[in-house]
Amino acid sequence: MSLIDFELDHYDYLTFVILILVVIAFFYVMVTLGGLPGKLAEKRNHPHAESVKLGGWIGLFTVFPWIHALIWAYHDSMTVDVRKLPKNTDMEPEDGTARQGGEKLAPEADAAEPPTNSPTGKSSSPEDGAHT
Repeated sequence: MSLIDFELDHYDYLTFVILILVVIAFFYVMVTLGGLPGKLAEKRNHPHAESVKLGGWIGLFTVFPWIHALIWAYHDSMTVDVRKLPKNTDMEPEDGTARQGGEKLAPEADAAEPPTNSPTGKSSSPEDGAHT
């Protein structure tokens, strides 16, 4: 008595070969997809390429972290080290609005000299109560 009581024909062997090829193809696809975000990040010189690569491998079987790593690989992030900024840098927006309130800031030159719009030389600013 042998371990297998039936005869294996060429279709059974063909089934085994196809099953092995399917398993090899599955693992090849998983390895390719797992490394895809990391390879994209390295190709684009991403500053966090190692983290993207790790996120791609960790999120491979849970899908959502893998999608996040793929999007992160395409994101052009710029790392700014605020410790290396110059100390006397004017960080105000160019349009003259304040950071929190939204009101316009008076330029320094205009703050020193009041505007004179009337022929008498008096200021006609709204603070003085003069209306035009």
